[in-house]
Amino acid sequence: MSSLIEQAAQRLAQLREAGIVVPEIATAEPATAPLTPAAAGRPAAVVAPVDAPTPRQDPASLSRRVDLNLDVIASMGIVTPNAPRTRLADQYRVIKRPLILNATGRGATTVTHGNLIMVTSAVAGEGKSFTSINLAMSIAAELDHTVMLVDADVARPSVLRVLGLPPGPGLLEVLEGKIDMASALLRTNVDKLTILPSGSPHPKATELLASEAMSALLDDMATRYPDRIIIFDSPPLLLTTESRVLATHMGQIVVVVRADSTLQSMVQSALATIEACPVKMMVLNQARGDAGGAYGTGHGYGYGYGEGYGYGHQSAAEPAPQAKT
Repeated sequence: MSSLIEQAAQRLAQLREAGIVVPEIATAEPATAPLTPAAAGRPAAVVAPVDAPTPRQDPASLSRRVDLNLDVIASMGIVTPNAPRTRLADQYRVIKRPLILNATGRGATTVTHGNLIMVTSAVAGEGKSFTSINLAMSIAAELDHTVMLVDADVARPSVLRVLGLPPGPGLLEVLEGKIDMASALLRTNVDKLTILPSGSPHPKATELLASEAMSALLDDMATRYPDRIIIFDSPPLLLTTESRVLATHMGQIVVVVRADSTLQSMVQSALATIEACPVKMMVLNQARGDAGGAYGTGHGYGYGYGEGYGYGHQSAAEPAPQAKT
């Protein structure tokens, strides 16, 4: 290589002596370091541009803030994080513990998407929404976990109404691509609780819940934040198809049964629809005395569906007091 450089230098000198103008060429000192992968013909490491996107943010940090009236909510029999210790609060502590263990991979077996927990019932009026909200509130009191409460009862949403919040866009609009998750989520004054409303009723709600968009959304929800537990308030299993579709994505399912009301045959039929779910638990609601055991709750739920169940059907219950938004 040295001889080639010398020959080139001699040729340049000859050209200049002949009166030919040759532009000066800047030369660098020869490298003494070993060849880099790029110099050796292999691709170099990719360097992020200056305007590269920042790491993905928690949608909850970008969402709308709402303030729940915790005093009113507590008067309705719903557990609140700062309320005095009560028998109901203790019951939900018992109920949530195995769910949290499974959600965090510390249960008896490893559960895929164990932090996706669906709360449902066989038929309407058994207290599933009451249980969903109380379970979410109880988990929000945990030191090491956050919780998202999803109103997945797309046919008869009730979470916002019970909590005194006005209706708004939510899960169905996210699945349609009309809004992003950050725009749908509601941050609350309960520090570790966020809410995803169901959104506007949609004639193809079942298809949306069974779509690839839903699968991708749930996978992202399950894996994005390891400390987050997601509670889904689902429609009754025997009255709609949406709940059965949703159940196929869940790691755990809690079936609420109203004491002295639901027929055993209905419960058995409901359980048959969710056989594929790895973890199924039952909660006996409105149990009196010690009849419910460790998984019984002694409070009733005053926002029943009535006789009908379908899109646009209004509940006969009185509306809950409005919270500040």
